[in-house]
Amino acid sequence: MATFPAINPTYGASKANQPIVRTVQFGDGYEQRLTYGLNQNPKVWTLTWQNITEANSDTIEAFLDARADDNAAFEWAPPDEAVTYKWVCPQWDKTITYNGRATITATFREVFEP
Repeated sequence: MATFPAINPTYGASKANQPIVRTVQFGDGYEQRLTYGLNQNPKVWTLTWQNITEANSDTIEAFLDARADDNAAFEWAPPDEAVTYKWVCPQWDKTITYNGRATITATFREVFEP
């Protein structure tokens, strides 16, 4: 499995949680909740690499393009964590901000697979 390049995103990255919960509501206002599946709390990170060198932006983009071609997950450790998890990147964009500089914004979605 491929590992994301060791290029740290800009501070201000955001993490979203949306636990998978099935809810049943009864007519008398009673509600029952049930967690669904083994891995019911996947994370989604929105990351930005701001004003990085063109070489670093090309490295990131080439890595993400390769994962899009082979539909494979990759390993990445979230900011301030030492443990890597499996991720896919369904969307990213690149903006050329200055001569020789670029900004990449990407969304990493946690996946659970063997």
